[in-house]
Amino acid sequence: MRISQFFLSTSKEAPAEAELASHRLMLRAGLIKRLGSGLYTWMPLGLRVLRKVEAIVREEMNRAGAIELLMPAVQPAELWQETGRWAVFGPQMLKIKDRHQRDFCFGPTHEEVITDLARKEIRSYKQLPINFYQVQTKFRDEIRPRFGVMRAREFLMKDAYSFHLDETSLDATYQTMYAAYSRIFTRLGLKFRAVAADTGAIGGSGSHEFHVLADSGEDGIAFCPASDYAANVEMAEAFAPAAARPAATEAMRDVDTPKQTTCEDVAALLGIPLQKTVKLIAVMADDKLHVLLIRGDHSLNEVKTGKIAGLADFRFATEAEIRAVFNCPPGFLGPIGLDRGQIRVIADRSVAAMADFVCGANKPKFHTAGVNWGRDLPEADLVADIRNVVVGDPSPDGQGALDLCRGIEVGHIFKLGTKYSEALGATVLDEQGQARTVIMGCYGIGVSRIVGAAIEQGNDERGIVFPQSIAPFELAIVPLGLKRSDAVREAAETLYKELMTAGIDVVLDDRDERPGVMFADMELIGIPHRIVVSERGLKEGMLEIQSRPETSGTKIAQENAVDFIREKVISCRASH
Repeated sequence: MRISQFFLSTSKEAPAEAELASHRLMLRAGLIKRLGSGLYTWMPLGLRVLRKVEAIVREEMNRAGAIELLMPAVQPAELWQETGRWAVFGPQMLKIKDRHQRDFCFGPTHEEVITDLARKEIRSYKQLPINFYQVQTKFRDEIRPRFGVMRAREFLMKDAYSFHLDETSLDATYQTMYAAYSRIFTRLGLKFRAVAADTGAIGGSGSHEFHVLADSGEDGIAFCPASDYAANVEMAEAFAPAAARPAATEAMRDVDTPKQTTCEDVAALLGIPLQKTVKLIAVMADDKLHVLLIRGDHSLNEVKTGKIAGLADFRFATEAEIRAVFNCPPGFLGPIGLDRGQIRVIADRSVAAMADFVCGANKPKFHTAGVNWGRDLPEADLVADIRNVVVGDPSPDGQGALDLCRGIEVGHIFKLGTKYSEALGATVLDEQGQARTVIMGCYGIGVSRIVGAAIEQGNDERGIVFPQSIAPFELAIVPLGLKRSDAVREAAETLYKELMTAGIDVVLDDRDERPGVMFADMELIGIPHRIVVSERGLKEGMLEIQSRPETSGTKIAQENAVDFIREKVISCRASH
């Protein structure tokens, strides 16, 4: 490709609202252009990257035995009403009507559509297992689209759905997909982790998320450096302290805390460790108030809490609801003196093991110190794991201590079970001729999101640092003085043609621009390798090659340039 025949649209500045590095750099590099809130046009340069990601995904899905199809983006409401999700999926679903006032949605996902296909086309166990996939545009009406393609309303996704007669078959395909996803992200050249995850709104009996590791990631990941254990913080189990609860050593007493409404402030005032404090979180479920107790240095895990019986749809209590029960403002709430017949007290495992702790006194401007279970208040109605793990917690696999990092979710695989096949009546005849409900798996990859995630992981002050496997071009030829020097022009043209013949994805910057502009553009758009052809170098029989993100180039003999470049580029391909 010659840049004179391409469309390059780089910029020195990005809009002020572009918060993430990937958003800023994709706009500056001209990979995308904003059309509207959460809507982007993929420009020619960005589309090259997107198509390379898509190609790797397709190759590995095909290799894993999945069969590609393409389902409609617009879906009839009747299918979603059959599964009950039309009313409950939420405002993310873009609902539309046709000219006959019939209801449709722009598909946020395709479980209903593929299950409808299966119930019509798959009749016998002999047709199973089977795994269909597509690469399709999805639309989710995000309340606050932001971060460019990382949280856009319209995005490109690979979604696959498998059908099985039994759990053993599902398990086998699930492992095949796990391995395929691992190959995909390895080939993409990304640092990633597969983590145990919550099934969320999709449902099912088990799932794993695939995260690209980046400090800007929205998701917390708990992992054990001494083993292969990794899980989303939402799912990572926090064990009870190994030691038994200590005996009480202090008398219970009220302490004056006139302005201290947080555990941090109370601990600082009293000169005690934050770990000695307990915070009360009031939540509502089924029109009843429930009390959650966690240690002052811990944070509530809402996913774990939502799995407790009776708290599936909990919400945080309002100040008015709190005052009506406690007759006290938030900031001074505690578990002492509650009507346990009306209020359920749920204590985190760490709180149940505490003695001589400090909590709210249920009266303004006071906390209570020296509080002990059994002596000063009844034992909790329920002891459960309701907190997020922290660095140093024991790893659930018993192999060491946990550490934490951030990740960007780019893939998710689920064991769906029969949630959708039961609702839509997808059955097959087994060997005995009996109708059996098919069991399903679901496997998604955010194709367009991967581009943003790769940039979040690979960037510097000069621009994007793409893995070679998905860079818009593998190598750029930058001739200095192309229009002024016949020798430079001839050498650049010859090298360009030879590299194309050698199978290198090369771009020739044949613009009449200053060297600094060309260098800056090639670095900004993330080209992995750059060859500089100059009159001075040619007189010495040399060219200069520099790889991203190196800060200086290496001279190579002009006569050996093609072999050297081919070996360098191909070796980088092999590493991915």
